[in-house]
Amino acid sequence: MEFTSARALQSYISAKPATNPTPLEEGPKPLASGLFADFASTLQATDQVAQATLAGGENPQSLVETIAQSQLAIETAVTVRDRVVEAYQEILRMPV
Repeated sequence: MEFTSARALQSYISAKPATNPTPLEEGPKPLASGLFADFASTLQATDQVAQATLAGGENPQSLVETIAQSQLAIETAVTVRDRVVEAYQEILRMPV
């Protein structure tokens, strides 16, 4: 096996990210804020479609679809909340 400076440089460049990783932009905080924004936008879209349907400009089928989407989003949020509370209670039960 021949060792050249170009090969050594290429090996160094490929190994450098492992020793000096770039910080991840998607951590717990940005992920959570993105989920909250999606949840809020889903509820806001449902509200807008409901107002448009009551004003007579929107199809009632689209209202039913957006209500189903918001119901799924609310059920998901409630399930996540219940799991977080359950995990917190489990931590409180741990002996110190």
